[in-house]
Amino acid sequence: MKVSIVTVVFNCFRFIGPCIESVVSQDYLDIEYIMVDGGSVDGTISVIKKYMDNIDHFISDQDLGMYDALNKGIGMATGDLVGILNADDRLASVDVISSVVDCFRNMGCEAVYGNLKFIKRGKDCSITRNWKSKPYTPNDFLYGWMPPHPTLYIERSVLYTAGRYSLKFGTCADYDMILRLLYKNRVNAVFLDKLMVIMRKGGMSNGSVKKIVSAIINDYRVLVHNEIPNPLIALMLKKVRKLNQFFN
Repeated sequence: MKVSIVTVVFNCFRFIGPCIESVVSQDYLDIEYIMVDGGSVDGTISVIKKYMDNIDHFISDQDLGMYDALNKGIGMATGDLVGILNADDRLASVDVISSVVDCFRNMGCEAVYGNLKFIKRGKDCSITRNWKSKPYTPNDFLYGWMPPHPTLYIERSVLYTAGRYSLKFGTCADYDMILRLLYKNRVNAVFLDKLMVIMRKGGMSNGSVKKIVSAIINDYRVLVHNEIPNPLIALMLKKVRKLNQFFN
């Protein structure tokens, strides 16, 4: 079972090395690694070139943002399964991918997701949030639940059926994709109770007040687009659920 991992990067010189290392150190060998660079000018490409023997597909070109680049990367994927790893994140342990594959083989599912931890972005890598997920039912989406997108691995054929990431939802294109897959299309996704990804705080939709407000607006648009009843309630509960991550 081949696993395609897509990393999108733009000017991430400090963190792209550990990201790549976390992939190439996996104990599962049948991995197709795809790197899509948005035209970095900070030395990122020089780091990537050190790992070219471990990268199956690499392009560096201007794009319309992260999700446009993800669409390009997914379009190059040939694996049975597809997952995303952000450039400033890393897989949490060497057996993440082998555990994902075992879950697919044993459970007969179409998607797998797990747990995620946020750490500080600087030299102090202490944990700031612990996103402990759980098994779900489709009704959970009506009350603001969602799995951690960076932990989601999905059958490539199922992902293609759902379509591309929509650029009209900005940084919430991942939320739209998750609702499309798990809520509207009822994809059979299984929870793997394992820490899968270490994520650095300060991504596209977390950080500044401006980013947070923009994410709230786009979250609401995504909920309406995917025909979630009472979208305001779902939106408020989604934010409340996030508070639990600071106390787990």
